[in-house]
Amino acid sequence: MGRADALLLAKAGAKVAVSDISQEDCQIVVKEIEKAGGEAIAVQCDVSKKSEVDNLVKSAVDKWGRVDILVNNAGICPFKSFLEMTEEDWDKVLDINLKGYFLCAQAAAKEMAKQKSGVIVNIASIAMGQQGVGFSNIVHYCASKGGIVGMTEALAVELAPFNIRVNAIAPGVIDTPMVSETGMDQKAIEGILMRVPLRRMGKAEEISSAVLFLASDDSSYMTGATVVVDGGWLAG
Repeated sequence: MGRADALLLAKAGAKVAVSDISQEDCQIVVKEIEKAGGEAIAVQCDVSKKSEVDNLVKSAVDKWGRVDILVNNAGICPFKSFLEMTEEDWDKVLDINLKGYFLCAQAAAKEMAKQKSGVIVNIASIAMGQQGVGFSNIVHYCASKGGIVGMTEALAVELAPFNIRVNAIAPGVIDTPMVSETGMDQKAIEGILMRVPLRRMGKAEEISSAVLFLASDDSSYMTGATVVVDGGWLAG
């Protein structure tokens, strides 16, 4: 999803700092953006480490002088039974999925506050709680995604005086490498899709369209909202 976000934002005219824990993967996306006529830089970053997050934001400011948009997208979702889950398992997911969002949002918001404008888009999930939908074997992931929604709402209130808008997107099942990395077999995936009225996984580009909307002036009166993009799962 991060790749799709970067490509669409660049197509819309944004200059993009592409970040991932893999510098090689960042460079691949940067080359795609440049080939399409856009401008981008690659910055390796482990979002759970403050020094690397600070370097990411500094790299963007050094290159372009400001930060207007942050898309918090990093996330992992390892399957493991709650009764077998270790403290290390819990910490790793929360460090990346929630602490990482905090660190990135704080670093970016400090720059946005100086210019009195900015947009933060946090990628949550329908596995965020309070929806009447539970997911086995990903308790740590669900906790992190619920935390993202709570953080989004709190930040929207606290950063509004700086003209910084903060919204979240809650995707349903999206066809990305994360799905295969969970270890679910085809039967499990088919069972999940039976709960989706559109009877298919979403595409990364379908989430990116929502990201672009929330990052643009078209959503200028939206802050503190969580936009669900799930093929009708919650409605069903």
